[in-house]
Amino acid sequence: MTQSSFDIIVFGATSFVGQIMTRYMSTEFNHGSLRWAIAGRSEVKLETLRDEVGRSDLEIIVADATDSAALDALCAQTKVVISTVGPYALYGDALVKSCAESGTHYCDLSGEPQWIRKMQEQHEKTAKASGALIVHCCGFDSIPSDLGVHFLQQAALKNHDQTLDKINMRVVKMKGGPSGGTVASIINMVKEAAGDADLRKQLKDPYSLCPPNHGFSARQRDVNVSYDKLYGSWTAPFVMAAINTRVVHRSNALSGSAYGDHFLYEEAVVTGKGGRGKRIARATSWGMGGFVVGLAVPPVRWALEKFVLPKPGEGPSEKAQLNGEFDLVFMGTTNAGELLQCRVTGDRDPGYGSTAKMLAQAAACLAQDIPDDTPGGFWTPAALMGDALIARLREHAGLTFELEST
Repeated sequence: MTQSSFDIIVFGATSFVGQIMTRYMSTEFNHGSLRWAIAGRSEVKLETLRDEVGRSDLEIIVADATDSAALDALCAQTKVVISTVGPYALYGDALVKSCAESGTHYCDLSGEPQWIRKMQEQHEKTAKASGALIVHCCGFDSIPSDLGVHFLQQAALKNHDQTLDKINMRVVKMKGGPSGGTVASIINMVKEAAGDADLRKQLKDPYSLCPPNHGFSARQRDVNVSYDKLYGSWTAPFVMAAINTRVVHRSNALSGSAYGDHFLYEEAVVTGKGGRGKRIARATSWGMGGFVVGLAVPPVRWALEKFVLPKPGEGPSEKAQLNGEFDLVFMGTTNAGELLQCRVTGDRDPGYGSTAKMLAQAAACLAQDIPDDTPGGFWTPAALMGDALIARLREHAGLTFELEST
């Protein structure tokens, strides 16, 4: 890649999470070692954001998500593009295409498996040829899950000279508010699936994001209401599991089946012991199922969008972001039955406060830590950035990765 004007351009800087990230980057990257700029379709909004963060030196680039020429010009100026412009299935195609063709590295916070697979199918060959590193899912979905599994597997290799055949992730605590952008992405995915039988089948495939020749056939478990003897608690389905599990399996495939050909992985939410824990688990499961069914029915979806759900551009307050947190426990077993456990925590609202920091550090890792001769293509956070990104998140993003005694 030729010398670029910038290391990172934040595309969609005036979106809800883009504003949070711009404020964070203005503090975190104010020492001059990383050159970055903000971009979006409204010059006025970008100027207002620049004034708000007090960075008169921060350059502005105007580009629309549907303007291929403007996106090509944007990519020509930078080593890495961060995109926060979602739903990506509606607004993300052109930028991924520009990055793949130009050799510009790319990361986003997409959690839309159907769109990610489409981008892989359309642009993987081009990205490999150009050297572009394309990394989706660099927010709460799916960095904590992907890197948590990577961290525990590395500990298993170090302590037992083998990887873990099975890992269960349990959400112990998750405090934060929903955003209109996330809701819009879910609504769009349900709309797509409602009229496409092939897509519904694809969304049930735990290996849908793996390369075509992955060879994995182990039957993965979809968690419903169940009692986890290992953790000693009732569990319920976790809404992010649909994307997180698929990213973890892709990491395994891209790493040469480093976790094993028959690796099992699942995620669930801890709801507590006894009858109360069981009732909470059932209510959580029914609530999730009812929400998805409701979104599939046009009149119900209209009512939810109009009267209940947050609108695009809306999200948790600054106070809610600061008071948010998450706590995830990963438990794994070797083929000899030996148990290892680690904990991954974050100090902000998971979907926005923490996601903004994770996404910014993923982009910085792409810009500064990855060797120039790394093969291009569609990667995952763990397969491409692994330990280097964990180090950044520990030092700069308020995340912890800790091995625990069992």
